[in-house]
Amino acid sequence: MKLKTLLMSAVAGATLASAALAQDVTLRIQTHYATEHPTGKMLATWIDDVQTMSGGEISIEMFYSSSVVATVETFDAAINGILDCDATGGAYQTGKNPAFQFVGDIMGGYDTPWQQYSWLYYGDGYEAAQELYNAQGMQLIGWAVYGQESFASSKPIAGPADLVGWKFRSPPGMETEIFEKMGASPIVMDFTEIFTALETGIIDGADASGLANNVGLGLYDIVKHANYPGFHSMPSDHLACNQSVWEGLSEQQRRIIETAWQKLSFQIAMLNEKANTEAAAALQEQGVTLYAWSPEDRAEFRVAAQAAWDDWATRSPEAAALVDSHKTYLRQLGLIGE
Repeated sequence: MKLKTLLMSAVAGATLASAALAQDVTLRIQTHYATEHPTGKMLATWIDDVQTMSGGEISIEMFYSSSVVATVETFDAAINGILDCDATGGAYQTGKNPAFQFVGDIMGGYDTPWQQYSWLYYGDGYEAAQELYNAQGMQLIGWAVYGQESFASSKPIAGPADLVGWKFRSPPGMETEIFEKMGASPIVMDFTEIFTALETGIIDGADASGLANNVGLGLYDIVKHANYPGFHSMPSDHLACNQSVWEGLSEQQRRIIETAWQKLSFQIAMLNEKANTEAAAALQEQGVTLYAWSPEDRAEFRVAAQAAWDDWATRSPEAAALVDSHKTYLRQLGLIGE
């Protein structure tokens, strides 16, 4: 009986000590998504998961629609302590280091979100990317990959031959280099100019987003051709936190945030796959033609993409390391040759 009492006292003491060590924390995070956007809504669920699993120990103050600083400035705001974490994406930081291209949008690398996630978690990607983030005083927590993007086009886009002379809206950066090598004419323009440019024939097509998102934007009310599934672009959002803030959290707190983020990220991929599949069926009923590129055609694009990767790899040691990591893993998956 005495031993039982002593054991109970020891357990109670340990519990009290643990509670004393635990500190409540509020993390200030900015995202570029609006509260009504599907990802914005899922971020709200992530916040609830973190706060619930931590017993209220972790609170998150989320700033939606880049309401504190411009989207491209979010990373710096976290570095400088204006925010604690950045929930936008690495692709916005290529000006800091070209290597961020290869954690933001690899362009032509993986066929599915699951392959891209597997590089991060099983292909030494997390360690390789972490060096890049840590050099900036930031900690990469995880990705959110919603899936391959699709084009909207006024002309058939059935394979590489259709890219020759094809004028399309492109975001700036590596994408323009790849498509120029394929014979296309990428035109960098603001997102808001796409609709008028398509209607007036200034461009033949547009790289905007995934198939379901393109439907929501009304692009297929203007043009009647699309590729699906996509092959060229699969952007990854990230959660990255100020390294000092992250290291100041307890191990339990860090595990809760990481685990909840993995749940969020995988559900984002599943939700978008469902939405894109439904959109594909609806578009075909409405007379929109969808083109699925063959493995050979995707391989041809991937060869052009690799030439751009290799060029970007010369721009910083970190970019070279990440390109090498991706290539090694893509070979393991059989997506590129030796």
